[in-house]
Amino acid sequence: MSGVNEIRSTFIDYFVKQGHEAVSSSPLVPHNDPTLMFTNAGMVQFKNVFTGMEKRPYSRAVTAQKCVRAGGKHNDLDNVGYTARHHTFFEMLGNFSFGDYFKDRAIELAWNLITGPFDLPRERLLVTVYSEDEEAYGLWKKIAGLPDDRIIRIPTSDNFWSMGDTGPCGPCSEIFFDHGAHIAGGPPGSPDENGDRFIEIWNLVFMQYEQLPGGERVGLPRPSIDTGMGLERISAVLQGTHDNYETDLMRALIAEVAELTNVDADGPQKASHRVIADHLRASVFLTADGVLPSNEGRGYVLRRIMRRAMRHAQLLGAREPLMHRLVPALIREMGRAYPEIVRAEALAGETLLLEETRFRRTLERGLSILEEESAGLTQGASFPGDVAFKLYDTYGFPLDLTQDALRARGIAVDLGAFDAAMARQKAEARANWAGSGEAATDAVWFQVRDKVGATEFLGYETEKAEGVVLALLKDGGEVDALPAGSRGFAVLNQTPFYAESGGQTGDTGAWNGEGGIAVRVISTQKKLGDLFVHEVEVTSGTLKVGSALAAEVDHGRRTALRANHSATHLLHEALRRVLGDHVAQKGSLVAPDRLRFDFSHPKPLTADEVARVEDIANRFVLRNEPVETRVMAVDDAIGSGARALFGEKYGDEVRVVSMGTDDGKGTPYSIELCGGTHVRRTGDIGLVSVVAESAVGSGVRRLEALTADAARHHLNGANAALQGAAATLKAPVSEVEARLTVLVEERRKLEREMTDLRKKLAMSGGSGEEQGPRVIEVNGTKYLAIAISGADPKDLKAIADEGKTKIGSGVVAVANNAADGKASLVVAVTADLAGRFDAVTLVRRGAEALGGKGGGGRPDMAQAGGPDGAKASAALAAIEAALAG
Repeated sequence: MSGVNEIRSTFIDYFVKQGHEAVSSSPLVPHNDPTLMFTNAGMVQFKNVFTGMEKRPYSRAVTAQKCVRAGGKHNDLDNVGYTARHHTFFEMLGNFSFGDYFKDRAIELAWNLITGPFDLPRERLLVTVYSEDEEAYGLWKKIAGLPDDRIIRIPTSDNFWSMGDTGPCGPCSEIFFDHGAHIAGGPPGSPDENGDRFIEIWNLVFMQYEQLPGGERVGLPRPSIDTGMGLERISAVLQGTHDNYETDLMRALIAEVAELTNVDADGPQKASHRVIADHLRASVFLTADGVLPSNEGRGYVLRRIMRRAMRHAQLLGAREPLMHRLVPALIREMGRAYPEIVRAEALAGETLLLEETRFRRTLERGLSILEEESAGLTQGASFPGDVAFKLYDTYGFPLDLTQDALRARGIAVDLGAFDAAMARQKAEARANWAGSGEAATDAVWFQVRDKVGATEFLGYETEKAEGVVLALLKDGGEVDALPAGSRGFAVLNQTPFYAESGGQTGDTGAWNGEGGIAVRVISTQKKLGDLFVHEVEVTSGTLKVGSALAAEVDHGRRTALRANHSATHLLHEALRRVLGDHVAQKGSLVAPDRLRFDFSHPKPLTADEVARVEDIANRFVLRNEPVETRVMAVDDAIGSGARALFGEKYGDEVRVVSMGTDDGKGTPYSIELCGGTHVRRTGDIGLVSVVAESAVGSGVRRLEALTADAARHHLNGANAALQGAAATLKAPVSEVEARLTVLVEERRKLEREMTDLRKKLAMSGGSGEEQGPRVIEVNGTKYLAIAISGADPKDLKAIADEGKTKIGSGVVAVANNAADGKASLVVAVTADLAGRFDAVTLVRRGAEALGGKGGGGRPDMAQAGGPDGAKASAALAAIEAALAG
């Protein structure tokens, strides 16, 4: 056993056999712990289970948890790439007991795994215990048979774990592996313990006590177990190295970087390869879990990770964006264990490409200005803070990048002047806003925004999360608390509640917290672009600044909003299809019980037009195709055909929502810029029923519609349509489905018969082709060339297969002059000639004669097209010339 994937599965399978429930990794954005920026340990998803707030149907669990440490207290970003074991993204293997087994069984399970399936030599293992934990000391001697000198007592907090200042806590026992005397470093607890010789591979936490205010500890009624084994570390040990970056998974990613940059992975720029490989994992996994690059919070940390990797890609000499080209390699290595990155492959690739394209422009412009402004500075000098702020504010050049660029020259940035410039800019923004006509009482939101920052919105991924109250307001001013029976406004650090914008009304729901806090969320609004403000009524307890809350969106209401919002997109495109390209959105309302859509059109719609719009929208509902979200630069999004919402303001990056597949085109049916919440699949809309069409003003019309259950109740008259269908089929209603099934099967049979007929006609020369089928020998190889007209392109492969059967050994080319004047071309090579001829190469030669480019497929069968069907014979001749050499 040596591969990282095998090690992961061995760990999980071992504990499953020992009665543990295999639990999937939780997202990197922790929905149950608002104090964490990212999930950084396996126990995070079980926090409420350990405290007793949540019950699970199992008492033992095993996980492989994806983790990120790149912000806040656990920030390893600057060390990544330069040490053997620092990562931003890593995997934590862990087994957990929730009041089931305790120290003896935990030690036994750990020892049996590492000396059994993992087969580590016993003489190279040692453990630490908390100095006061005599029980653990005795158990290691009894179970593992370790001598006294390999059970090390540690008196510090390194071997005593706690969840916080209060709450569950307990002693730890860490397992170390000795890499050997040839590597520098001493055992844990010694002056040289920070060396690389003795490496901690597993930490067993014995959750034994509850820490009370004032320092007192009492025993927990149900002691529990929480363990953590870094997959990267144990993989390095099992693969005979002390360097995590030498494991098979990391070497595969590094090899891909080396291949694309043509720079030696183990040469002088070794660190850059490692930075890119590590940051690629963090970037893709964070994107898959709903984090996107931004200038605030989690998005800012992701942007730093991405741009640090992109800077190293440039240092390796990459002339074009590199990171997005590495995504497939990561999917190959980790996609089986984490299918969410497979689903997010397109989103991750597009996000990385967009970010690196913009970053390269920023870097080039910023470094040029930086070099000019700092040309006269020497080591020990201070770079003007106002210039650093100008780089940040005007050119998008981050402060930390300015600091990094100057650090090598021994120059520091004047942070005081930078902060002063930032304060002046905010003051000017307030002054400009105050004169814009907004209510003077709303000026308080500027103060709140300055103090608490932007709100992290989690609602695209979840309807439940935990948050901490950062600000409370009542009667236009900030307060410290809202007692039971009072109403006011509350701001959390993170929220799953969507704030009213883009026509979609804000979420409602409930919050609950310790001390009997119960809150009804009446509405959610957005202030200053990124501050989510909840209008609340406290029904019990006292809501205070600092309160930790479990927030839950009204699921039924959110579901209805999703359906109605997605329906507006389908209706918008249907209106354009029926009325023309002049249709543009002029406003909308997305409420839970209805939707309203205003659009430009000079006259009332006829009943037939309304029916056609409704039919088109429902056609895509019934297809139940995925609703997909991408992130793009706003100019690129609009340039690609995405439609912008009336009256909306957009930043540099936008969410692009697409749904359905356009008939025969392979492009999205609907594609719009939209920050709202949507259904996962179009079928979740249920049904779209237009109930009214009216005038709003000169040249503006309005459609009102219902979806799902509301539409169903409205459409009791649909029975009449069913009766009409039954009359057309001359069958009772109960037999309509059976009759339609027969008709569909008959159609399929006819289509198969038509395909067979086309093949026979093509082989016999009776299909109206420009030239009959002809078999010639070219350099000793049979070549069958067939030119036909008006055939369905999907039949060409079948005709080519028929040709291969006819000639036995050789090359077959079929060129089709389609009804629309365009051309399609298929080339097939029989199996015995696969080593001599490549169908892809041949079809591309033929495509050039058709006025087309490219073509693709397999070595034995390839296809291409072109704009000029009249040149079918020329395409066949070009392939003949290619065979002739």
